[in-house]
Amino acid sequence: MPVPEDIRKVPRPVNTVVQDSGRDGPKRYSVRERTGTRYISGGNPQPINGKTIGYIINHRFVPVCEKTVNPGPTMLSYGAASLVDTLSKDLLADLLDVYPPNDAYSIMALASIKVTKPGVSGTRAGSIYNMSFTNVFLPGAGLSKNSIVSLYQRIGADGTKRAEFFEHRVSRVCDEDHILIDGTLKQDTSRINDLSAFSYKARLKGCEDISILYAYDLEKMEPICAQVFPGNSIDAVSYRSFVSDNNLRKGIIISDKGFPPNEIREILARNPLLHYITPIKRNDARIAKFQLTNFDDILTGIDGIVQYKKVNTAPGVYLYAFRDAGRAAAEEKSYLDQARKKGTYDDSKYLEKKKTFGLIVFESDRNLEPKVAYLSYEERWKLELVFKAYKSDDCLDHTSVQGDFSVIGSEFVNFISSVITCRIITRATKAGLFDEMTYRDMIDDLNSAWRLTSAPRESLPVAGDEYWVHTIPKVSEILEKLGLCLPAEKPEPKKRGRKPSGQDKTGLNGGNGANTSKSGTPDSQGKGSSNEEQTLREIASEPENTDGETINNAPKHGKRPVGRPRTRPIPDPNAPKRPVGRPRTRPVPDPNAPKRPVGRPRTRPVPDPNTPKRPVGRPRTKSIPDLQVSE
Repeated sequence: MPVPEDIRKVPRPVNTVVQDSGRDGPKRYSVRERTGTRYISGGNPQPINGKTIGYIINHRFVPVCEKTVNPGPTMLSYGAASLVDTLSKDLLADLLDVYPPNDAYSIMALASIKVTKPGVSGTRAGSIYNMSFTNVFLPGAGLSKNSIVSLYQRIGADGTKRAEFFEHRVSRVCDEDHILIDGTLKQDTSRINDLSAFSYKARLKGCEDISILYAYDLEKMEPICAQVFPGNSIDAVSYRSFVSDNNLRKGIIISDKGFPPNEIREILARNPLLHYITPIKRNDARIAKFQLTNFDDILTGIDGIVQYKKVNTAPGVYLYAFRDAGRAAAEEKSYLDQARKKGTYDDSKYLEKKKTFGLIVFESDRNLEPKVAYLSYEERWKLELVFKAYKSDDCLDHTSVQGDFSVIGSEFVNFISSVITCRIITRATKAGLFDEMTYRDMIDDLNSAWRLTSAPRESLPVAGDEYWVHTIPKVSEILEKLGLCLPAEKPEPKKRGRKPSGQDKTGLNGGNGANTSKSGTPDSQGKGSSNEEQTLREIASEPENTDGETINNAPKHGKRPVGRPRTRPIPDPNAPKRPVGRPRTRPVPDPNAPKRPVGRPRTRPVPDPNTPKRPVGRPRTKSIPDLQVSE
């Protein structure tokens, strides 16, 4: 198809030809370079066209852009991703010891995204990953929707790798570490897995759940292992399997009443370094048998009034009974209130029940001081904070997958997120950030700290450097408190007062107005370098009194006296002192003058006592009508 003349006349590089593709669009007229000539026997030479070097678009030559590799985004969200990366390096090392590198990076990247963006769905995880520095710290992680589902299934199907990962963490538990064990229910209404079932709370929630048991190291203040159980599995049944499968061999287990020690007697016998502290029920026969309500003394050094009693019931078995007076009063009030509302008060039952108000009894295989046993169990509430952060802060209160393997795999990733969250809470608490904001607010502020990807990463960034992108000072302060960046160098405060001796107001050395060289000779461009002008300057710089005479004690040569020159005369030490107080401005009153009468001076004349009194009432303003009496 012939090319229009107006297109062929558009300026373009030499040795090129314009070709018409015949299709509408911006690339219809292509410009190709001439690479040579082909000779045909018995005919004219034919040109050889090479590659396309541009296009004629809107009557203008546009060259072809060379294809380059996409370098990626120039800026990413830095704050929250950097905090997670700082606190999770050992977790990544444990994952790399067990899983392939690609899976280890994907697990850690997905767990990090769940911390930095609580409640993120699987379809959005990849987008969040590409917008944060997690993409830089953990490159190449596959976080598409299909990749995440496949990852969950691989993790859930391979129980050997999960057990090996937890073994790394359990092996770091010390003999005297306190291990808190408790469970939580998580909503799961899937119809295609065997873990979803109605729990004992189904009558309240009206939906099916799964049960998750956690072991929490009180000294390290973070979870050490976790395991998923069916929702209808009670804690007492899951207790033995949890301790055995996770190979807990040492430490002091602190559990609730739902985890009876009889379930793990055999495991305790095989592991002499593993101990327990567990509360027993109030209707246990041993309370009455050993008279545990007859207390020995009161604990000291704790909040509240707590009575205690300690009894050795069998070889290696101790019972510790405690009664909190404040809790007993609250329980007694609640019991009487319910009896009044229902009309079921019975004095004999009340007197029998009154003995157990505020009572809690622990069973342990260790001979402990009563105060140590009491405080050990009191710390158990910290595991409840982990579950609160698990469900509220990380928004992991329900499952978003269906199959058994997917549920187990997703909870493994959630466990990694829980460990990171506990570490973040610990660091933020030490930095005092929770006195000013909530956990969610802190994460949101950290996500708003963006940084250029070209910034050097060999050392910590500096607050306020040129690589930050629209990061406000408040967020920079949070980064400094968390140890994620160094504080900016503050300029030295300006010193007030005169300049040091040897410099005048113009900054010239020597104080004589002339620029001098290192040898002390005046510069050729200096002014006022004569000895006469220097003498005049020295005389003028001497302080003077008000009479125009030079003060005797001021030095005539050398350095200027320190401080501001005196403008007032030096006081005479022999002159009488000024009277104390403000100078009097009014005349001194005459002591012989008569005193002024007490009270305010009268402004009206004194009434005459002989004058008749004024009639009572307001004076009449109208005349009295003439009343005529008819006969």
